[in-house]
Amino acid sequence: MALIRDIAKACKSKNAGPFELTIDVVFDDLKLFERVRETGVICPALFARLYKVRLEDVQFTEYPAGRAFKATIPRLVASGDVGDTDVYGAQQHAPLLDVEIPI
Repeated sequence: MALIRDIAKACKSKNAGPFELTIDVVFDDLKLFERVRETGVICPALFARLYKVRLEDVQFTEYPAGRAFKATIPRLVASGDVGDTDVYGAQQHAPLLDVEIPI
């Protein structure tokens, strides 16, 4: 088992407007990306579970040419609204870092 934090080149998040977040997980090489892809761990259900959103609200893309996975999800609190702790959405990738990938 390997943690995403240890095998991904980048794992980052950012706002996709005030009401959504985009999260990217990028790998160094295509071979590693394909190995991770084959496990099926990084999928819409993972994002729904980690971020407590409905599965049908997860927009998920696998992008082999970029060796990346991308998910866009609704923010639970709008950017800048009362209770928002991350106006830019730049710290929202953290729950993914400890996800185990069986490679």
